[in-house]
Amino acid sequence: MGELADIVRGASPRPIQDPKWFDNTSEVGWLRISDVTAQNGRIRYLEQRISEVGQEKTRVLKEPHLLLSIAATVGKPVINYVKTGVHDGFLIFLNIKFEQEFLFQWLEMFRPSWKKYGQPGSQVNLNSELVRNQDILMPSMKEQLKISSFFRYLDNTIALHQRKLDTLKQMKKGFLQQIFPKNGDKVPVLRFADFQAEWEQRKLGDIVQIKMGQSPNSENYTENSSDHILVQGNADMKNNRVVPRVWTTQVTKQADKGDLILSVRAPVGDIGKTDYDVVLGRGVASIKGNEFIFQVLKRMKEINFWTKFSTGSTFESINSSDIKKATILFTNKDEQIKIGVFFKKFDDTLTFHQDKLDKINMLKKYYLQNLFI
Repeated sequence: MGELADIVRGASPRPIQDPKWFDNTSEVGWLRISDVTAQNGRIRYLEQRISEVGQEKTRVLKEPHLLLSIAATVGKPVINYVKTGVHDGFLIFLNIKFEQEFLFQWLEMFRPSWKKYGQPGSQVNLNSELVRNQDILMPSMKEQLKISSFFRYLDNTIALHQRKLDTLKQMKKGFLQQIFPKNGDKVPVLRFADFQAEWEQRKLGDIVQIKMGQSPNSENYTENSSDHILVQGNADMKNNRVVPRVWTTQVTKQADKGDLILSVRAPVGDIGKTDYDVVLGRGVASIKGNEFIFQVLKRMKEINFWTKFSTGSTFESINSSDIKKATILFTNKDEQIKIGVFFKKFDDTLTFHQDKLDKINMLKKYYLQNLFI
């Protein structure tokens, strides 16, 4: 790679906490790892701005450049599309002899391979010399441009679906806030026609059946899908559904198909549904509730309801008593059905777009593995 560009390290003013290095009115942004993660490597906006005196202590890019993260999110390629101050956690590719988008995508493909430079059990440590000495097979510029155009189209499609999904999630969040009464209120802001009665405050344990999980012995865990599906926590749930990941030969506590599954250990409050009969591990509880109760629990997670009950300084958890005594606002069955149907349609739409996005991401992963040598 050192034959394809001048690879230099960014620079950081010290001490970085000194406020004189930053100025909200500056036209030059300050690139942080959190920006890279949030924008998936394509930097179009930087919230933090670096002052004129700070710019003298860093490397300022006024045109788009290829960067590589060498700290925290190691090996992540980056392109800045705004004026950017680059700290010493990044390498910059200057005076390039390649098509920029091509190497951006190649580095995305190669990212897992940087692990070879890390010691077992420790963080990968990249430096400019390691990157300069990394071998890469390069096609002609004409083929680079073709490959770049193809991946740019894929990335634009992914970004479009991500924006659509984010918009839908924000819309649902808004509806959850308005179709359920706010704290201290007895009626919601938005309501379906023909419903006027005030909602009643009830304890969750008086409305639904709750069963706490109990983990099987670890020697009974298997990878045999003909055994019993084990749900241990939020890692076993995706897009509001239980995803079979671990199986067990030992049956402790069980939940039935259609039950709601609530995570009771860090992170607490995640909620999903199960399409299977499952064994409940210690990290979850099952709740026999309808679509309305499911949405109530989703909203409780949104407003951080369970954090006030979380116990344990290092490993948050909620117990059976916390769940049973949790107070919710409850309405009549007909309004529950209306609300449940409305949000289920919303969730089905979200799932559809999430599945579509997952498939396109998998497609990109396939092409990254097969369009490069």
